[in-house]
Amino acid sequence: MSTIIYPSPIFGPVHSRRLGISLGINLMPADGKVCTFDCIYCECGLNAAHRPTLPRPTREEVARALKAKLVEMNNNGEVPDVLTFAGNGEPTTHPQFAEIIDDTILLRNQFCPKAKVSVLSNATLVEKGNVREALMRVDNPIMKLDTVDAAYIKMVDCPTSHYEVTRIINGLKQMQGKAIIQTMFMTGSFMKDGMAVSVDNTDDAYVTPWLEAVKEIAPLEVMIYTIDRETPTKGLKKASREQLDAIRDRVIAAGIPCTASY
Repeated sequence: MSTIIYPSPIFGPVHSRRLGISLGINLMPADGKVCTFDCIYCECGLNAAHRPTLPRPTREEVARALKAKLVEMNNNGEVPDVLTFAGNGEPTTHPQFAEIIDDTILLRNQFCPKAKVSVLSNATLVEKGNVREALMRVDNPIMKLDTVDAAYIKMVDCPTSHYEVTRIINGLKQMQGKAIIQTMFMTGSFMKDGMAVSVDNTDDAYVTPWLEAVKEIAPLEVMIYTIDRETPTKGLKKASREQLDAIRDRVIAAGIPCTASY
């Protein structure tokens, strides 16, 4: 099984399907994964298979490494399109997340003022005031909402602690139109307790209630995507271009900008 564990605290730049030339900021340990979800499709693998032994980088280590990389890129005539908080787990769990966001914005303004600051988050901590306020200070707070079906969330996203989708939606609403909703659509099935269990969330039974929640959140935009790399759980399949386009068109028809990545 192939999985990706990213260097920490800085990796890349890499080319993102959705964001362009992205310089990654990983607030997790360099040798493992720390996440409030344990998604069966995660490119970093399952949590239990990648328990870290190293600590998370400190605020000072992140700022120092980011500055050094931006200086290096400037000297080479390179400019990132985006500085992206991503990597081996949920970035908002870092105890100094809000302060690191502020440091990153200052460094962006100094070295690459046209670049956007993005955060890829599973939204599990969006109800925390300091986390939500920090997310609202970045250009692209990209927040996961794969479905509103509690059983599907438990089966596919596998929260590691208590999770109530209604509370997550409420927290996203409090972002006052600043949030960007990100949703993984896929098909296929996997074996659980000796039975094949479908993970297809592309049909109307899933899409309609999800879209109603999206309209309630009133986000800045929606990004839908599908599997792009090998997954730790076998049997999962990409949603088709036609399926993604149909969902995208429904979001756009609701008056919300939407892009699909295949």
